[in-house]
Amino acid sequence: MLRYVVRRLIGVIPTLFVLSFLLYVWLRSLPGGPATALLGDKATPERIASLNKTLGLDQPIWVQYGKFVGRIFTGDFGSSLASSRPVTSELANALPATIELSAAALLFAIALGIPLGYLSAKRRGGFFDNSTVIATLIGVAVPVFFLGYVLKQWFAVDLGWLPPSGRITAGMDQTKVTGFLILDGILTREWDVVWDAIKHLILPAIALGTIPLAVIVRITRASVLDVLNEDYVRTAEAKGLRARTIRSRHVLRNALLPVSTTIGLQAGLLLAGAVLTEKVFVWGGIGSLLAEGIEKRDYPRLQALILVAALTYVLVNLLVDLSYALIDPRVRVR
Repeated sequence: MLRYVVRRLIGVIPTLFVLSFLLYVWLRSLPGGPATALLGDKATPERIASLNKTLGLDQPIWVQYGKFVGRIFTGDFGSSLASSRPVTSELANALPATIELSAAALLFAIALGIPLGYLSAKRRGGFFDNSTVIATLIGVAVPVFFLGYVLKQWFAVDLGWLPPSGRITAGMDQTKVTGFLILDGILTREWDVVWDAIKHLILPAIALGTIPLAVIVRITRASVLDVLNEDYVRTAEAKGLRARTIRSRHVLRNALLPVSTTIGLQAGLLLAGAVLTEKVFVWGGIGSLLAEGIEKRDYPRLQALILVAALTYVLVNLLVDLSYALIDPRVRVR
């Protein structure tokens, strides 16, 4: 197992280098460039050329990329063109919010998706199965921003059960340790902060997690149906094994391989694509930073955010590969 993990970790390194190089070249090929974005209305060919020389943007692309990689290893992503603040500090403030939201959405999707998919497969063709399939189709079809506004209207405005936006009630005292509000509240034993943060998290997590929930239900259902028709399941039933043993050892474990792949892909999508949800619920995560960066052509911020998103996908896929080895020991041998 250790040898398998080491091989996978070594394979991540060239992937990250290729991703970072493609990102750097792509951003540098966009119209305008950092100098034009910085100068704004005062941009003239002479001023652009002078600023490019000052910033080192007149050097060959591989020289610029080498310096870029060197700064990354020191944690320096440059300063934002829009706010003039270090991009690293902006990421440190925004990333915990997005991770907290994405983790809650994924937990919601997994906790409901796998049991619903399994029960739907066990009751194939029945009322529960047909209702679940229809519900998943609706879940995939409804846009996230529309569902977010509907949830806000019902549960925040009409019923008043939950707060409509933000991560915590304005003016509430909180001790910042990690930037994750729920975790900080637990560490400092500020239980009112924990409960308030959870209430703020419920609606955006449901809105963001609905599409992954629908996908996980459908993949689980299809995977379980395939496994139920395997000979080893029928053999286990013929031996008289308990239903719980068959379900856990023979059906679910073998059906989880494609499900774990789906969960990994959905986790990457959640972390990288929470822009609309964060806008609707004024969440203040990396989605808001990304939208502002695109609007203002903030190249340093875009570089950092896209690189973080790419790194997230790579790490999530690594975790999926490792989960394969845990679920199916034969993967380690291959």
